[in-house]
Amino acid sequence: MGAASAWREERNRSALARLNKALPEIFPVPVLDRALARPLIPPLPRMAIDGYWRAHPLRADRLARALAAKSGAPDGWTWRIAETGTRRPDRARGLPASFRTPPAPYREPDFAPGGGRCCVCGQPVYRFGWHVDLWERGPNRNAEWHAACVVAWQLWTAPTEHVVLLRKLQQRRCAARGKRLWRTAEIDHKVPLFEVWRDRRDTPWPDLLAYWGLPNLQVINRDVHVEKCADEARGRSQRRRGEVDLTR
Repeated sequence: MGAASAWREERNRSALARLNKALPEIFPVPVLDRALARPLIPPLPRMAIDGYWRAHPLRADRLARALAAKSGAPDGWTWRIAETGTRRPDRARGLPASFRTPPAPYREPDFAPGGGRCCVCGQPVYRFGWHVDLWERGPNRNAEWHAACVVAWQLWTAPTEHVVLLRKLQQRRCAARGKRLWRTAEIDHKVPLFEVWRDRRDTPWPDLLAYWGLPNLQVINRDVHVEKCADEARGRSQRRRGEVDLTR
């Protein structure tokens, strides 16, 4: 046995002992199965749950949007961003600096649900950041994120980090042309986010979140992406010229 193998075996023996000691009687089976199959076993239940969702970002996306649908938008909330030209977002109101940030009413101080509820979807957060109270202990008052919502937020705000997974999902074919994806292929929003902000901002929340999630993501070859961006830029320019003509 090599030194690395011996180290890993000893490390996993210690991690498994810690995990078994901390593991409650009830624990999500898929999470535990994945944890025990890892080359390096996570030593804590929360680490096992975090690792599970990181390995399944598309499940996290679907779950986060489903949980948000249960909450709905709080009364009086509308999608707003910080005023154009400000050096930094208005921290007091918690408004995002750009329309590229997903609308999240429960992240704004005026609508924050408080400890024990997720700042992304608004639903209760239970033990280990889980979304179901398997342990009948009520919400964790110190938690403000579901483990799944953390991963979903990362997908929404940095989809390029998941290009390998999305390429595989599309069977390595360009979503626009059907040709084989090149190494330089890029992630694109089918409906561009500027258009969501300009024309669809009145879409009910959380239906808006689908524009940041899997339903609106695609991988396309770089030349197709460049062409699409140019068409979008021309469309914006023509629209601006039309608006100017109407004001004369």
